[in-house]
Amino acid sequence: MSQQIFPVTREFYWRKQFMAARPRQHNVVIPNLYCKLDKRTSKVYWQYRHPLTNQFIGFGTNESAAKEAAIEANRIIALQQTTQINLLVDLAIKSETKTDPGIRLSAWIDRYKSICKERLEAKEIASSTYKTRLQCAGILVKRYPDIRLKNLNTKSIAVILDEYKHADKARMSQLLRGVWIDVFREAQHAGEVEQGFNPASATRKAQVKVRRSRLFFDEWKKIFECAKTLCPRPAANSMLLALMTGQRRGDIVRMKFSDVWDGHLHVRQSKTGFRIAIPTGLRCDALDMTLADAIAVCRDRVLSPYMIHHYRTFGGVKGGASVSENKLSKYFQTARDAAGIRVDADRTPPSFHEQRSLAERLYRAQGIDTQLLLGHKSMSMTDLYNDERGKGWKTLVL
Repeated sequence: MSQQIFPVTREFYWRKQFMAARPRQHNVVIPNLYCKLDKRTSKVYWQYRHPLTNQFIGFGTNESAAKEAAIEANRIIALQQTTQINLLVDLAIKSETKTDPGIRLSAWIDRYKSICKERLEAKEIASSTYKTRLQCAGILVKRYPDIRLKNLNTKSIAVILDEYKHADKARMSQLLRGVWIDVFREAQHAGEVEQGFNPASATRKAQVKVRRSRLFFDEWKKIFECAKTLCPRPAANSMLLALMTGQRRGDIVRMKFSDVWDGHLHVRQSKTGFRIAIPTGLRCDALDMTLADAIAVCRDRVLSPYMIHHYRTFGGVKGGASVSENKLSKYFQTARDAAGIRVDADRTPPSFHEQRSLAERLYRAQGIDTQLLLGHKSMSMTDLYNDERGKGWKTLVL
């Protein structure tokens, strides 16, 4: 069979020269911005694809100028879309009559807040989750106060989520999306919308890159020494308990001496309600001490039921009173900065919470059941705490 030969056209030549794959050395994370390599001149040309018309606009060869122009173009287009959505919503509201069936969004959000309160009282959700859901639901109703619930569509919700994403608030965009999905899920349960109607779930989830740097034990020791010399006594004591128990900041400030009985420290985690009894004989090899030793360090001449407490009266705070969560974070930040902990340019310094990850990694190396210690329902969640986020080195054991 003879092979068919196709003529080399100008279009074929252009595609071969200019439609090459994006060079790997250019990490393009800005939406709608593309770069193409001209093999003839070895130059990289930048182009912007208009998200509405899909037409490409040339941005030249200056990378920094192209990225700035793309960011500004995305912002302008998002603003234009927001204005158009608001106009459409206003038209939809005006076209509605008093006899139009369906509950309004504002009325349903009021009911949703009552549902969340019932779930809080039933201890199905934590108080922090309750406050977050009220805040996120309030953002939606503030944007579309008079529209009927069944008239909200995916585009109306996506516009708000994209605004937060383009404002470098991808985590908030994720949070809003999750709560709004729950809003429509409850509406389906109540019969206010048709089954399967959930425009929030059809939106794309924003991707978030975790920037907080992990904490290693040698860094922890430097911070601990600075905490003992520069901060009040609760700072160092809280760091000991955090590393020995692997518990969250809120659970550490609530620990009492009376929680110790039958040779165990009993912790009821405030976030999940998970209850765990940690043996006081639990030893951390890195610290060369047991949990009982750490609890003994917290005892002093001040009469207090709390392990982490103020040791003197000042500023309206009585000696022996519990220390707030924010105080622990401030103490840790002060000691960390004094210790001179350095992180990469694209990372943020480790916070008090990173001691939970450090405890998991230290105890896993000892063969301790860290999933039970941290109170996770799945091992996959515990593995996230074991991830060093590219900071450490993985050693090959022979």
